[in-house]
Amino acid sequence: MTGAQLEVWKIAKRFQGIVAVDSISFVAGAGQVTGLIGPNGSGKTTTMNMITGLYPTDAGRIALDGVPLIGRPPHEVAARGVARTFQNIRLLADQSVLANVMLGTHLGHRQSILAVLARLPGVAREEREAEGRCRLLLDDLRIGHLAEVPAGDLSYGDRRRVEIARALATRPRLLLLDEPAAGMNHSEREQLGDLILQIRTSGITVLLIEHDIDLVAKVTDHIVCLNFGREIAEGTPADVRSSPAVIEAYLGRDEDA
Repeated sequence: MTGAQLEVWKIAKRFQGIVAVDSISFVAGAGQVTGLIGPNGSGKTTTMNMITGLYPTDAGRIALDGVPLIGRPPHEVAARGVARTFQNIRLLADQSVLANVMLGTHLGHRQSILAVLARLPGVAREEREAEGRCRLLLDDLRIGHLAEVPAGDLSYGDRRRVEIARALATRPRLLLLDEPAAGMNHSEREQLGDLILQIRTSGITVLLIEHDIDLVAKVTDHIVCLNFGREIAEGTPADVRSSPAVIEAYLGRDEDA
């Protein structure tokens, strides 16, 4: 799989006069992991919401491999190969792990709505192919043994893995992860870091929002740090961690949850 390059140029967003994002620019290189860090309220999730079409931008440009994304609704952005997870896990608790992950395959179904309603042979064949692909995906993420378990019965870390698996089931070229380590213990965070590196190895571009700076430094190629809706530092993990502006705004004080 080939990852897509994300280009963000001078994007801005205001809510009732309050500036949430103020002229942010960065590039998430194809096949790389880019970290987006900063204190709570610095504009990270707002930026991600603009990339995925959940929020309209007030200014600027967003493009995926040169194709503009601004003005496209979320389903069109997703169809371009963009998938994401959210801060709050959004799984169907009473459905199996496999059923939750298979929801991610529906975007790529080739059959028409009429064919699905009529249960034509092609629909069943496509469902079987999707199930097989999802089972392989769960095996790759080391949770294949949980395929038939209701999602609500899983540990917190495994639920995060299922959410990531569902996003990967869409076959994205760009994967956006919004605080995937939130609520995880040390062991689960270590496993998450290995998973993100595994995703990068597959060629998928990753944009990661995360408060755990050690995790970010472990898995990212490039980091952008925001504060009060503005970019205050950008570079390698070592460069950003040693930036006086970052230390003052983010690393030198207690981090917001």
